[in-house]
Amino acid sequence: MDAILSLLTGVTVDGIALWVVLLICVGVFLASFMDAIAGGGGIISVPTYLIAFGDLPAYYALGTNKLSSGIGTVFSTARFIRQGYVRWSLFAPAIALALGGSMCGTWLQLHTPERVLKYLLLAVLPVVAAVTLRNRSWPDEPGEMDPRAQAAIVWAASFLVGGYDGYYGPGTGTFLMIIFIRLARLDTRHAAGGVKVINLSSNLGSLFTALTAGYVYVGVGLISAAASIAGHYLGAGLAIKSGSKIVRPTVILVLILLTVKVGSELLFPEFWS
Repeated sequence: MDAILSLLTGVTVDGIALWVVLLICVGVFLASFMDAIAGGGGIISVPTYLIAFGDLPAYYALGTNKLSSGIGTVFSTARFIRQGYVRWSLFAPAIALALGGSMCGTWLQLHTPERVLKYLLLAVLPVVAAVTLRNRSWPDEPGEMDPRAQAAIVWAASFLVGGYDGYYGPGTGTFLMIIFIRLARLDTRHAAGGVKVINLSSNLGSLFTALTAGYVYVGVGLISAAASIAGHYLGAGLAIKSGSKIVRPTVILVLILLTVKVGSELLFPEFWS
């Protein structure tokens, strides 16, 4: 026992104690499991890294999170693709539009106060949650819709929500999921598959930026990526197997956690800085 304690406290990874890295893995696993089902994993993983990294600049927490979450997302995305739940004719253009929207959102962030969006979110989130709760059944089969109208909704949503992702970010996948199901009339599994490929491209783009800037603890990120892979793989499998039975309640949980996160950022900004 003493030897184990000595190992956990004496060994470090990128200057972070091994026991802290193992705690990060627990948070990353839970975040990745939730993210694979309904998006929103960053609501758990980012605070986990912020707490673990202590007084280090938040850029390192965000960058390292992108490494572990990006690698994990590859596995959940691959599982949806392998099962045939990604319509490339619909979502290949959506990927490009989401990335373009993200770039526009990042530019807008530099020219407007972020608090404006947070107050807007606090007003919008209860409405989104009410709509989600009111519609008790989420479809496991696609609805009838003109393909051109469906494509227009998916592509417009990808650009606009991609802009939100570049501006602020948390809950991006969850918002896309709700729009794809409720407005574009996609079934739950195909909506989740589309969200995965969009999120993956966005994560890889952000990861490249963070690596280039030197804001990634690669050792910590790779270790926690193992937990991310496990969480994403299991979460994707559960979403594919159970469909709306697991996705809908997880979406509601994400919306609640996002409301708590936005509120805490406004009340306790020093924690998130």
